[in-house]
Amino acid sequence: MERKSWDDYFLDIADQVSTRSTCPRLHVGCVIVKDKHIISTGYNGSIHGHDHCDAVGCLIDEHSGRCFRTIHAEANACLHANRDSLKGATAYVTHEPCENCSKILAQVGIERIVFRNAYPNKWNQYFLKGIEVVHLTKI
Repeated sequence: MERKSWDDYFLDIADQVSTRSTCPRLHVGCVIVKDKHIISTGYNGSIHGHDHCDAVGCLIDEHSGRCFRTIHAEANACLHANRDSLKGATAYVTHEPCENCSKILAQVGIERIVFRNAYPNKWNQYFLKGIEVVHLTKI
């Protein structure tokens, strides 16, 4: 049996992390890795101590159609990591990051983003310059 690639391995872990999501609209998981070691994980969910979407419903923005009750998986993963460890790391995300998460990942020094599910937007081109972005479909 052939072993999975590191990218597939860490994306599978991001899929597992996404099962903790509390927003029924979309379950997203993120695993930040450096030198083949997991630095941090995150999933989309409400602020600590606040109501969760799966309990009280989503807060949908009428312009974008997105839920803004939750903090996105990428932001949570960055918030739970040691800032210095993020520079040069890879973010493995179940879904393509939104423009806000793209800005956060770029700002903390992520050098590579690998995702499974396309969630394209026209703004990422402005924020992901110099970052390797890989769309890797499930094997």
